[in-house]
Amino acid sequence: MTEPGATGALQAALAAEHAAVYGYGVVGAYLAGGSRVAATADWVAHQNARDELEAVLRSRGSRPGPAAIAYQLPIPVRTSGQAVSLAVILEERIATAYLRVVALSTPALRELGALQVRESALRAAFWRGTTVAFPGLTAAAFAGPRRNPAPGPES
Repeated sequence: MTEPGATGALQAALAAEHAAVYGYGVVGAYLAGGSRVAATADWVAHQNARDELEAVLRSRGSRPGPAAIAYQLPIPVRTSGQAVSLAVILEERIATAYLRVVALSTPALRELGALQVRESALRAAFWRGTTVAFPGLTAAAFAGPRRNPAPGPES
């Protein structure tokens, strides 16, 4: 029996990988030296992750979603600093997408998701120059519902 939601989570991760492969092509175009080498390694890592997801989807009887012809970048990239910022955004989006895979109950899929969240967190830390406590979770996820403040003495 197929786990409900697994195909959607895997397809979402695949879509994020397609976007990352495209995005790292842009990132690398604006970098030189060691940074370009790192961007190339990350580009290849995302190609490999994409290929693995496609294989997993096929093994589960699903057709992998295709890559788009082009993608709208989340920020304009005209400098090396903007390219680095794009790399961080791509990795954050990858981590977020794989968190849906981590939430599945199938152990092999959970492991796949956890490994990819870890890898994206490490890549993002390289580009960012620091780590974050909860990779893939946005500030909005932490905000949660607004609560009314507790009544004070003046109420």
